[in-house]
Amino acid sequence: MRLGPKTSGALTGITAAAVALGVAELVAVATGPRSAPVTAVGGLVVDHVPGPVERFAIDIFGVHDKAVLQAGTVLLLFASAALIGIAAVRNLWYGMAGVAGFGAVGAVAAATRYHAGGQAVLPSLAGAATAAALMVTAIRQAAGDGARADRRQFLTAAAGALGFAAVAGFGGRWLSTRRDVAEARAAVSLPRPASPAPAVPADADIRASGLTSYVTGNADFYRVDTALVVPRVDPRTWQLRVHGRVRRSFTISFDELLRRPMVERYITLACVSNEVGGDLIGNARWLGVPVKDLLEQAGPLAGADQVVARATDGWTCGAPTAALLDGRDALLAVGMNGEPLPLEHGFPVRMVVPGLYGYVSACKWITELELSSFADFDAYWVPRGWAQQAPVKTQSRIDTPRGRATAGTVTVAGVAWAQHRGIGKVEVRVDDGPWQTATLAGTVSADTWRQWYWRWEATPGKHTLTVRATDATGAVQTGQVAPPAPDGATGWHSVTVRVD
Repeated sequence: MRLGPKTSGALTGITAAAVALGVAELVAVATGPRSAPVTAVGGLVVDHVPGPVERFAIDIFGVHDKAVLQAGTVLLLFASAALIGIAAVRNLWYGMAGVAGFGAVGAVAAATRYHAGGQAVLPSLAGAATAAALMVTAIRQAAGDGARADRRQFLTAAAGALGFAAVAGFGGRWLSTRRDVAEARAAVSLPRPASPAPAVPADADIRASGLTSYVTGNADFYRVDTALVVPRVDPRTWQLRVHGRVRRSFTISFDELLRRPMVERYITLACVSNEVGGDLIGNARWLGVPVKDLLEQAGPLAGADQVVARATDGWTCGAPTAALLDGRDALLAVGMNGEPLPLEHGFPVRMVVPGLYGYVSACKWITELELSSFADFDAYWVPRGWAQQAPVKTQSRIDTPRGRATAGTVTVAGVAWAQHRGIGKVEVRVDDGPWQTATLAGTVSADTWRQWYWRWEATPGKHTLTVRATDATGAVQTGQVAPPAPDGATGWHSVTVRVD
């Protein structure tokens, strides 16, 4: 049985593209995972997509937005490769032009990434050369055998090539991201804190069914960032540069950082993208050096009202200098819940600042602290429509019950947060009834969320439960509904429960 020229051309194009990606991933073992074409192009898209489009992707796909982007990039490449293969059957030069175009896009994307060296273009160039050679061979062979290709022979060859592409691609991605950083992390011995975290009160964790625990485990802690591949930063070569509008610029190594007096604190972090009732929030025990100590060593100059934190991949966030010097436990963290930072949460060093949303303060894989001003520099998310300064807003959430409940006494419970101000009161109402005061669980400090519960005498039927919180200053959480952009969602969280 024979394959038509369009079918064989499309399969040739797809196979060539798959093999090219596999070869590119193998070459990226030597040049770094960010130079692989799918990652490089995806990163370019992330950095230049309009803010509303990016917010839409986050709203729809949540923490899976990066995986969806990379999958979409690959699917688009394969669709284009099929068209290029069909064009190449008609005229081989059309195919070569298409391959060269995709190779150029990948090379330019890789070369323009932050701190990319000249070698960053090699994966895309190697992949394009491989695709061109495979396409020329396949099309000339088909032409030599006549106008139509033998189906079994062609599919066997294509299957072998795709198998190679899969092994090369996944193997290359695994090798390029593995390196020896995991081993280096395992070798890190965290120092004992000079100022240990306060003990968690026995009544801080209510442990009601369905209620989020007071401390979030590392594996369960939310992750939101722009990195398509997790940066692998070797602590043996890591350095932090403190510079900008300061009296004394300096650089500190990881070992020097570990020798400084360490502070350990429970701090709740929240993402500004968190919807009302959302779960992009977590509470962990962080170990690190106070940012205040480093800034005072540098000596900020007059007018330096913003501290720009820069990650190894070039991502930036900007926090008010005053907030980092006002005595709150803003840390350059090296530990999370008693172990070195997980790779995906910023190993070897990240910043943690209570009371500020993550996009203006929680820089992972940090390598720079630059004293600047809000008038002179906009950090990564600001040109995309988010506010320059973003203190965390008072929020509360109902974790249980959800969906259905049995008539009688029902425990309504959840969490509330107003980091660096603290929670003073939580109230719950059923349908449009009066607000009822909930019981607050214990807490370590004002910098963490707080569990709460209320006993509800539930009657059969469909009911709406609503919660609101009051912070420790007496300010009541607003019921005005607003989306996350530009500085955090507002509104009261409600759930509908059918009582049997």
